[in-house]
Amino acid sequence: MYAFEYRQAKSVNEAASLLAQTGGRPLAGGQSLVAAMKLRLAQPGTLVDLGGIPELRGVRRDGNRLVIGAMTRHADVAASADVRQAIPALAALAEGIGDRQVRNMGTLGGSLANNDPAADWPAAVLALDATIATQAREIGAEDFFKAMYETALAPDEIITSVAFPQPHRAAYAKFPHPASRFALVGVFVAELGDGRVRVAVTGAAPSVFRASDLEAALAQAFTPEAAKAVHVSPAGLNRDIHATPEYRAHLIAVMASRAVAAIA
Repeated sequence: MYAFEYRQAKSVNEAASLLAQTGGRPLAGGQSLVAAMKLRLAQPGTLVDLGGIPELRGVRRDGNRLVIGAMTRHADVAASADVRQAIPALAALAEGIGDRQVRNMGTLGGSLANNDPAADWPAAVLALDATIATQAREIGAEDFFKAMYETALAPDEIITSVAFPQPHRAAYAKFPHPASRFALVGVFVAELGDGRVRVAVTGAAPSVFRASDLEAALAQAFTPEAAKAVHVSPAGLNRDIHATPEYRAHLIAVMASRAVAAIA
C-alpha cells in the first residue's frame, strides 16, 4: 500500500470541500477501496472518511418511497423492520452480500459509487428505478451507471441517500461465487405499482443492465416458466475463469425464473 493522507469529515459539505481541495477519494466502508489499495490497484493521495457523518446513515419512509442513507451498512439494511415491511427483496439482497464482516462494514453508497460489475446493489437500484441523491443533485438509476467501475458522479460528489419506490412485488436471485459471494449472475425482478416489469442483471456484463427480452416476456405472463423460456444472447457478456458468456446467458434466464418463483 502506498502512503496517503487520512482526513475525517464531520459533514457532507466538509467532505465535498476536502475532496475538491485534495483530489482525494471518499472512504465509505472500505471493503473495495482498501483492498484495491493493498494490491496497489488504487493510489489516492488522500482518503476522506465519511464514517463520522450521522446524516448519511439510516432508513426512513417517505410516502411510497423507502429512503436509505448512503452510509447505512448492508447488515443494517437487512435487519431494518422498515425495509422488511416495505421492500423485503432489499433486505434479502443485503443479507446475501459477502460474509458477516463485509455486511457489517460495507455500505450502500460505497457499493454504488464503486459500481463493481458483480455487485448486488446496482441490480436493485436499476430494477426499482431508484433515485440516487448527492449533495448537489438527484440522479436517476438509468443515468447513474455508465460502465465498469464508472458512474455519473463527479470527483467531489458524494452520494447522500437512495430513494427506492415501493414496488407491487419484487425479488432478487443470484448465482454466487462460492468464495466471495459476488454474483456470477444476479437478477432483480420488480413489478412496479403501475404494472410495468423491470429486470436488472448484474455480474454478467461489464456493468449492470436491464434485460428487455425478459421484461417483455414477464409483462405478458408473470411466471417462472415465461422467464426460463427466454433465450438470452451471450453477446457482450463476461468471459472469465468462472464462466463463459454462454453459461452466463443461461444463468440469466434461470435466475430470473427463480426470482419470479420467489415472488409467487
